[in-house]
Parts: sequence; C-alpha cells; structure tokens
Amino acid sequence: MDNVIHFNNEAITFEHQNPIRIKNWLQSVVNQEGSSVATLSFIFCSDDYLHQINMEYLNHDTLTDVITFQYTEVDSESIEGDIFISIDRIKENAAEFNVPFDAELHRVMVHGTLHLLGYGDKMTEEKAQMTEKENFYLAQLS
Repeated sequence: MDNVIHFNNEAITFEHQNPIRIKNWLQSVVNQEGSSVATLSFIFCSDDYLHQINMEYLNHDTLTDVITFQYTEVDSESIEGDIFISIDRIKENAAEFNVPFDAELHRVMVHGTLHLLGYGDKMTEEKAQMTEKENFYLAQLS
C-alpha cells in the first residue's frame, strides 16, 4: 500500500507530518469511492512552479493551490495521477480562512484525489458535492 502513493517536492523543501497516516487515509478515501490506487503522486511545490505548470499546460495565467493530472479514464477500476500542490497557496489560504495549515493541506489533497475519482467543481452543484465529500473524508482523518 505504501508504494502506490508518493510524496515528492519540486523547487521547495517540505516534509509532510505523519506521511504514513495520510497515505493510509487517502487510500481509504479511494477505496470508499469504489476504486483503488494504481499510482498517486503528490508533488509539493512553490507558487512560481505551479504557476508555470498552470500557464504551460492549462493556459491559465493565475495562481492556484492544486492542479491534478489524471492518467487513467474516470471509469477505470483504479486511479493514477499527479497532484501538484503549492505550499505557498496552502499557507496563504490557511491564514485567510483562519484554519490550521495541515487542515488546509489535507483539504486540498483530498480535493485533488476526488478529481481523479471523477468529481468536478466547475458548476455550483459540483462544488457543493465536492465540498460535502471533502468534509466527509476530512472528518474521518480527525
């Protein structure tokens, strides 16, 4: 189980607290959604790094907290993808929303995972469902 979910850094130094616990939690999220993990990589990076990816691959000239790249079909039996997370954005959002850094980080991690499982967040209904799922799974972590 530990070898299918990876935590990596790009252009920053960052060490996740309790990585085994978080990997097990994310594995549980995927299993509860009726899927399994083929390979899931979380790449923790800076605003500048993620901004460059946003411009290069998505043609968006904006800062964002997370970008997910999916490598399997949504309806496949397992998920595979890369989830890039800006630690700079997580820090700023945690301060803005007055929540602990780890709480915001975990919300964004499960958010990216839910994208790989086929959940969207562009439409109002999709956003509501995404937030409901995030809250449900975050409650399991605490």
